[in-house]
Amino acid sequence: MTSLVTPADLRSAAERIRRAVHRTPLLGPVGDLWLKPEHRQRTGSFKARGALNAVARLTASHVLAQSSGNHGRAVAYAAAQHGLRATVVLPATAPALKVEAVRTLGAHVVIVPPALRERTTAELAARTGATVVGSADFDVIAGHGTVGTEIVAELPEVRTVLVPVCNGGLLAGVAAAVKAVSPGTRVVGVEPALAGDAAESLRLGRLVRWPVERTYRTIADGLRAPVLGELAWRHIKVLVDDIVTIDEDEIVAAREFLSDRFGVLAEPSGAVATAAHLTGRWRGPTVAIVSGGNVAATVPAARREWVSVEHG
Repeated sequence: MTSLVTPADLRSAAERIRRAVHRTPLLGPVGDLWLKPEHRQRTGSFKARGALNAVARLTASHVLAQSSGNHGRAVAYAAAQHGLRATVVLPATAPALKVEAVRTLGAHVVIVPPALRERTTAELAARTGATVVGSADFDVIAGHGTVGTEIVAELPEVRTVLVPVCNGGLLAGVAAAVKAVSPGTRVVGVEPALAGDAAESLRLGRLVRWPVERTYRTIADGLRAPVLGELAWRHIKVLVDDIVTIDEDEIVAAREFLSDRFGVLAEPSGAVATAAHLTGRWRGPTVAIVSGGNVAATVPAARREWVSVEHG
């Protein structure tokens, strides 16, 4: 059984990717709320951290990923940085902006129905010999954990860190990092109620898989994974304090709040942690991770933040 990510793994990941990622300074506070603006990260989401860490450790010449969009873009970016071929399997529901972003980075894109993503990826790996970079693999989790390391270094008094949940790679990494330095800080996962498999898993104490027909109802297209990754789950059940769910109208309200109060344009998936804060369940210094901003600009130009542009 693969062990959990350690502080040494986190330090190694941080050193490995430090020249290739942005350190995203906290925004705020507004009241008790700070934001960790990972929508400003390379490729427009936190996913660059894990992908760059994982790909840097490979000896393969061809990498393969399946994704709703942001992980695929990050793997394509990391592959391009290392001169590797990349193939990305995306669902037919993926936003056109995300599909085009993956193609622009030189990756071959395979579009399939959402329910066939896992099977298609396995078949391609068997046929081509490509190395699969899973979005909750060990090195990916360690790379994502650098988000948590940066949060506690910048705001040591943080009491709660709110983390979006898809297949759990970000939540696992952030929990490993935060708990290693500040065990009293609460780490809380947040996901849409319409894709609440992680919350149900934590409540029942076992992994629960939801059919894609259920998870694909949410507007948060980056959080529709039907089940947590097994390694992510092993971290979560030990290190995470809670996983909460929010409604679709709360996601919409959080996006408006982020635009109005912070000038941030977040994709729905990137706004869920802020939505949880707005419910008023936590007091004291709180950090909500804005996990991504790969979405067409829809706010007035005076408040617009072009999150899909690389910040150099």
